[in-house]
Amino acid sequence: MSASTIALALALGLATGVLSGLFGVGGGILFVPILLALGLGQLEAQATSLLAILPTVAAGAWNQRRYGNLRVRTALIVGLASVVGVEIGARIATALPEDTLRRLFAVLLFAVAAQLVWRTVRARPRYPDSP
Repeated sequence: MSASTIALALALGLATGVLSGLFGVGGGILFVPILLALGLGQLEAQATSLLAILPTVAAGAWNQRRYGNLRVRTALIVGLASVVGVEIGARIATALPEDTLRRLFAVLLFAVAAQLVWRTVRARPRYPDSP
């Protein structure tokens, strides 16, 4: 890995971390496209993203707990249940052609974007009486 690739990876990792902390999005939605831009294949990017998420999650959870926003019991239940899902998903991902996997990931990104737009359009002001 060249020095310029490492520098680019560090810059993109920093930017992705800021966006993850700012918007609370899962690292995969940000990390996978970044890793693809760095030249990894779809399956490699997804697998690498799973490990890259760990430090981001730990730092984000630590900070959000300080602010009183973290619901530990709920997070642990969801996290433990997702371990089974990750195993199933990883088996499916490795069985699919990379092109199909890339297209499915694109569908996921479009679905997330559509859901965000829909919720934003339908949103009511949180504090209607405030200026």
